[in-house]
Amino acid sequence: MGLLSKDVAIDLGTANTVVYIKNKGIVLREPTVIAINTRGKIISVGKDAKYMSGKTPFEIKVIRPLRDGVIADFDVAEKMLDYFLSKAGAKRGIFRPRVLIGVPSGITQVEKKAVIEAAILAGAKQALVIDEPMAAAVGTGLPIDEARGSMIVDIGGGTTEVAVISLRGIVVSKSIRIAGDEMTESIINYLRRNYSLLVGESTAEQIKIKLGNAYPLQKEEKMEVRGRDLIDGLPKSITVSSEEIRKALQPVVQEILNTVKSTLEITPPELAADIIDRGIMLSGGGSLLKNLDKFISQRTGILVNVADDPLSAVALGAGKVLEQINLFKDTLFS
Repeated sequence: MGLLSKDVAIDLGTANTVVYIKNKGIVLREPTVIAINTRGKIISVGKDAKYMSGKTPFEIKVIRPLRDGVIADFDVAEKMLDYFLSKAGAKRGIFRPRVLIGVPSGITQVEKKAVIEAAILAGAKQALVIDEPMAAAVGTGLPIDEARGSMIVDIGGGTTEVAVISLRGIVVSKSIRIAGDEMTESIINYLRRNYSLLVGESTAEQIKIKLGNAYPLQKEEKMEVRGRDLIDGLPKSITVSSEEIRKALQPVVQEILNTVKSTLEITPPELAADIIDRGIMLSGGGSLLKNLDKFISQRTGILVNVADDPLSAVALGAGKVLEQINLFKDTLFS
């Protein structure tokens, strides 16, 4: 059976790519980053490329080929997909794999076609795309087959997707290009503005993971941060607190909350009643921000749950869709 074609589901995220192979589960999880030299040769992909960020000589570029959930650099995205499919073992065998890719619900038909074309050029026999909120809802185990409303909020690196799903279809949805990347950028801007300290993306991400929060913690924390002083240009070290980072992240968190509220406002009343009973499900890397569930719950009055494995929700859901693809054919784009 290993010689036959494989069905592959991919969560092609702005920040991370997760690959699921039918009957095997998740086989690869890597940052959506690639390092290329000036001659177009791939130097590194994934974790190794991300580690190089901000540390390379001028002839090597570290590129994130996706921005806000869509392909920003087609050629680089195609090379990266080819690498990930090969590394995951999806291209071993007689036939080329069938690939299902999760994409933001708010992107255009042209942007969807670009993802499909990149997958075909990377070696897929057939490429399909599925809206990320639908895949995330399946991956988190929401009962989407029922005639009852389920709300999913998928917060990735480049986009936040909010959708209400019933009878295997998206009833209402909103997609904003504000998510994890904007949280990181907010931290960089806060340190620049308040401490005249310049830090790189990797440092800001570490701060977000360690101190980032949306609602007061039981025990506030502190962290030493090193960067470059913008006034004299010399290295500088400061200490920042979780309260400060909460303040820095407030505009982004508030925008996500506003999107949840505006989606609820256009939800049919019968489905809105179901959501009050069942609550809201959070998925995606951004949902790991400490106390984000408490913040949304406190502001909406609705119970909020975080998925058991939020980083894998889209890939797991897309994988389950592959296993019963005929049931979901009306929700796929090819």
